[in-house]
Amino acid sequence: MLSNASKYAIRSVLFLAENSSEKCKFGAKDIAMELEIPLSFIAKILQKLAKEQVISSTKGPGGGFYTSKKNLKNNICTILNVIENENIFEGCFLGLPRCSDENPCPIHFIVAPFKDALLNKFENQTIEDFAKEIKRNGSFLSLKGIDLKSKDLLK
Repeated sequence: MLSNASKYAIRSVLFLAENSSEKCKFGAKDIAMELEIPLSFIAKILQKLAKEQVISSTKGPGGGFYTSKKNLKNNICTILNVIENENIFEGCFLGLPRCSDENPCPIHFIVAPFKDALLNKFENQTIEDFAKEIKRNGSFLSLKGIDLKSKDLLK
């Protein structure tokens, strides 16, 4: 449902929301390494997000990407709208061109409630809300440094 670009953008913005500030900025290389994302791919995504003011950036020594208080008030749909050319919640889950309530694909009515719930959460929770939820729930944005055989991951 989400493109790799959208997934990388969301993860990068949430990483910045958790770890950055005007005094603590990250370069594209740092973010790529931390989240295990290809550098050339994430650099373009970060530039696009900064241009659209989803995240902030400064150039020069001590420069980099960060989230300001204003950026943290955006929602996940803001990120998706910058990255995607179309509303991903309107398209058919199976990719059929004419899927609708009147002309449904085989899984249309199974997926529709899921898409509605996800859209609702992505529209109504800020990036700051998601960052707080990550800290509260102990979620992670990367598997880097995590023991995949850990019993905690199997729960």
